Amino acid sequence: MTAPPPSNGELNAKALTVLRAARNIFLTHGFSAATTDMIQREAGVSKSTVYAHYANKEALFTAVIEAECAAFTKTVHGIEFHPGKLRETLTLLAKAYLDIVLSPSGLAVFRVVIGEAPRFPKLARTFYLAGPQVMTTLVAEQLSKAAASGEVDLGEIGRETAANLFINLVRGEPQLQCLTHPDAAPSSAQIDQWANAAVVTFMRAYGRGEEATSKRSRS
Repeated sequence: MTAPPPSNGELNAKALTVLRAARNIFLTHGFSAATTDMIQREAGVSKSTVYAHYANKEALFTAVIEAECAAFTKTVHGIEFHPGKLRETLTLLAKAYLDIVLSPSGLAVFRVVIGEAPRFPKLARTFYLAGPQVMTTLVAEQLSKAAASGEVDLGEIGRETAANLFINLVRGEPQLQCLTHPDAAPSSAQIDQWANAAVVTFMRAYGRGEEATSKRSRS
C-alpha cells in the first residue's frame, strides 16, 4: 500500500490487460459483487494469468484504486497556476477538480471506495491522501502566496482550514447531486456555474480586493 502503483510502462501487457479489466468490473459492480471469474472473462485471459500477477481479488482491488489515485494526482499537478491572480487560479482549479470528481469514473471510484472503506480502511486512507488531500495542499499553497501578496485575509483560520473550506464549497453540492442522480450528467455550463459560485463565495469571505493588493505591493 505504501509503494506507488506501477505505471502502464512498468506493467507487462497481460498484467495491464488484467488491471484494466479489473477496473471495469470493480467500478461497474463494486468489490463485493465482482469475482475473479468476471475479471478473467473481461480480460480474456486464463485464471492462472490473473493469479500470476495478483494474489487475489483484494490485491486487484488495491491495484485498481491506487492506479486511479496516481492518475488523479498526475492530472491535478498538471494544472497551470497564475501567481497574483487568485480568483482566476481558483476558478481554473475548481473547474478542473469538478471535471475529475463528477466524471463517470470519478463518481464510480468514490462510490466503491466509500462502500468498501470498512473492509479496506488503509485503502480508503490512501484514496483520501491521493485525492482530496492533494487538492487541499495545492489550494493551501496558492492561498499562502495570495495572503503574502495581500489578495486574501485568512485571519486566524490558517491556510489549511481555508483550503478545506474552499474544496468543500466546490465539491459538496455538485458531488451530492451527481451521486444521488446517477442518470443526470452535469453539463459544462453547470460545472462552470458551480465552480464560479464557489469562487465568488470564497472570495467574498476572504478576498481583500484589487485595492488592497495594490496597496500591499506599493508598501
